[in-house]
Amino acid sequence: MNLSVLKPYDESAAANAKPVYVVKDGAVETADIPDALQSLAAANNFTGEAGAVLAGAGGVLLGAGDGSDALVAAALSEKLPAGVYAFATPMAAREATLAAFAWMIGAYRFDRYKNASRAEAVLIAPEGVDADAVKSAGAANALVRDLVNTPGGDMTPAAIEDAARALANAHEADITVTTGDDLLTENFPMVHAVGRAAAIAPRLIDLVWGRADAPKLTLVGKGVSFDSGGLNIKGAGGMALMKKDMGGAAHALGLAQMIMDAKLDVRLRVITPAVENAIAGNAFRPGDVLPSRKGLTVEIGNTDAEGRLILGDGLALGAEEKPDLMISLATLTGAARVALGPEVVPFYTDDDGLAAALDEASAATADPIWRMPLWRGYDSMLSSSVADLNHISGNAFAGSVIAALFLRRFVGETPYLHFDLYAWRPKRAPGRPAGAEAQAIRALFAVLADRYGSRSVPEH
Repeated sequence: MNLSVLKPYDESAAANAKPVYVVKDGAVETADIPDALQSLAAANNFTGEAGAVLAGAGGVLLGAGDGSDALVAAALSEKLPAGVYAFATPMAAREATLAAFAWMIGAYRFDRYKNASRAEAVLIAPEGVDADAVKSAGAANALVRDLVNTPGGDMTPAAIEDAARALANAHEADITVTTGDDLLTENFPMVHAVGRAAAIAPRLIDLVWGRADAPKLTLVGKGVSFDSGGLNIKGAGGMALMKKDMGGAAHALGLAQMIMDAKLDVRLRVITPAVENAIAGNAFRPGDVLPSRKGLTVEIGNTDAEGRLILGDGLALGAEEKPDLMISLATLTGAARVALGPEVVPFYTDDDGLAAALDEASAATADPIWRMPLWRGYDSMLSSSVADLNHISGNAFAGSVIAALFLRRFVGETPYLHFDLYAWRPKRAPGRPAGAEAQAIRALFAVLADRYGSRSVPEH
């Protein structure tokens, strides 16, 4: 992403920029806008519909609709021609920050496979907006989108490793990678089992950043580069978007980038089990019993529920050093989408204070998340007659809750937070095309920044 599409506030630059006026639907005639724009709106039947953009010699009109879309300003950078713009409509601090962030994400283009160039519109950030923080959030959003939008043939387990190494190099973090049969030697048997049938070897990526004695924060991201379903093969419809099954890993890297950009005072660890769930003669089978790093044996009920297996080994590794907080991010269940749809992300935690902070941050950042219950009464659904537990329930009830309860078995007493992501926008919104989408990480970052603060010089 070109971060120069947003410039810090400068009074002179803002005064010389083309003004942008935000108008709610049906309020054009009473809006505080120049007469020339009133006439332009009337001539073009501009009513203030959400995402409508009308530019003229006297400035730009942005339709805000009923005001419910806090990121509607993304339509501006999506549609406006090259030039320098500034908001003329007064905004409160939260509204101004969200408008600047929306401008950033509206400027995003996934052009890896296109020979295209575009002169971009530039926004002078509203007064009082922290442009660097907004740019960091925009860059993290773009990183997540780029990784998830990339097809599985190119975004392989090795490519996920490359992305993690690039992030580590940019922030002087340490990184180690355990690959192929070394996963068995180093005791990551479920990561190995899920990924062993693929042409590109599975791996466990372990990034560490921050001073050693800082509070320990561990992120574990699901990195299934493509999910065929394994021997329980998906149908064509179910497989169509499975390039996004590494969305958890993408989100973990995006959140890590924000944390390191802000120099939060944490000892950050990012654990990414990266595999392709492929089909071959050595693929793991329904009914197999797998050992795990935790020491639990796991009966395989369905090879298409592979993500929780690799996360189990990753969480067990993370829990061994007793972090202050461990967070898993994963495109884990279709049941989460049935429950809350594509835009609202369910999360799970036993910490009521943390849940309340996340709820508040979700509203402040326009990043929709919703707490779901770790209902212990459903633990018995994971029982197995031949192993310590099954990794699925065998019925259609509470699928997202069941997956979270399975992951909880590998965490022990570690404070834990789990997000069941979609990482995709099936329908466009103003400035936000259908395709990969970053979810929950802005709300998460707000809570982490409030909890840990920052330091002036990173150490590792």
